[in-house]
Amino acid sequence: MHYGFDDDEQVFRAEIARWAEKILAPHYQGDDRAAALRRTQVSDMAAMGMTGLRIPEEYGGQDASAVIAGIAAEEVGRADFNAGYLLINTALISDILVRNCTEEQKRQWLPGIASGETVPAIMITEPEHGTDAAALGLRATPDGEGGWSLDGEKTSITLGMAADRAVVLARTGGPGARGVSAFWVDISAPGIRRTPFDDLGSRAIGRASIFFDGVRVGSGDLIGAEGDGFVSVMQGFDYSRAIIGLLCLGAAQQSLDEAVQWSRDRQAFGGPIGRFQGVSFPLAEATTYVTGARHVCYEALWRKDNGLEHSSEAAMAKFWAPKLSVDVIHQCLLTLGHVGYSTEHKVGQRLRDVIGLEIGDGTAQVSKLVISRHLLGRSFAP
Repeated sequence: MHYGFDDDEQVFRAEIARWAEKILAPHYQGDDRAAALRRTQVSDMAAMGMTGLRIPEEYGGQDASAVIAGIAAEEVGRADFNAGYLLINTALISDILVRNCTEEQKRQWLPGIASGETVPAIMITEPEHGTDAAALGLRATPDGEGGWSLDGEKTSITLGMAADRAVVLARTGGPGARGVSAFWVDISAPGIRRTPFDDLGSRAIGRASIFFDGVRVGSGDLIGAEGDGFVSVMQGFDYSRAIIGLLCLGAAQQSLDEAVQWSRDRQAFGGPIGRFQGVSFPLAEATTYVTGARHVCYEALWRKDNGLEHSSEAAMAKFWAPKLSVDVIHQCLLTLGHVGYSTEHKVGQRLRDVIGLEIGDGTAQVSKLVISRHLLGRSFAP
């Protein structure tokens, strides 16, 4: 059994780590205070290929493996957790477009994502429909000219305030998943209004509610076939959830590295505090758990790259890695003591930021449901 990263992947990791520390890390706290996405950050990410990782080369991307995308997410998460949302959104959305669009649509839409010209969002959640996404109510009504008119509200949309275009799920037919279609919508179109959330963490990503009032979309904006939107979009979330796990673990690992160094440097009772088991043992436990969760995430991505079923592994990554990362970062803050509790240190912001991904992109309960059905079989599970 071959296990481990090859030479190219190791070189890629080192390159991304250096770049993220130099370009992303200095802006992490300032962007949080500004509570807005910098377009220069989008340009920086695009210049490094982060917004086109999963896009085929013929459309301006890098055609990178899922494992490479995971490595990028982990290293970006160490430097600037919120910059990782650009990587996640572009990887997820470009994967959806590559799998479901016509050749003409791909050539029209994908290069802008890869270049950073187009900041994409995905709009599924509604005020009354989150986990039960197949029951969504935003309506797409035929306009008599071959297109549709969109009416309704989406909420809790990542990058909602900054997005240029979005994959929008809307109901074109009857109840249930088969009545849902997906559209590629210009978010500057007439009839769209956005309102931001004032969030605990990840303030730079501009989470928002989006209101649609007679927003027209043409036949060429339909992604895939009418009625196939829910199924085609939700398939992309399997591997993206493993990337989310690695983004969280990157923030946890950076916090661990800082806490370990503090335990060497901080002196008390005649020596470094790392000599005390009450300090060193929690760090040892955290390192063990982070290592285990990292393996689960990369197994899911490896399985994706090799055409193997990976829904259960991705669900494991999604429910375990964010929760674990919150616990680890909290312990690191306690290890740093009064230094960690100050807003001058990044560890407190990481804690606030990572909590958001215990909620977003699939709750722990939904992930456990997926795992249970894989483990027991659909007839014997909830």
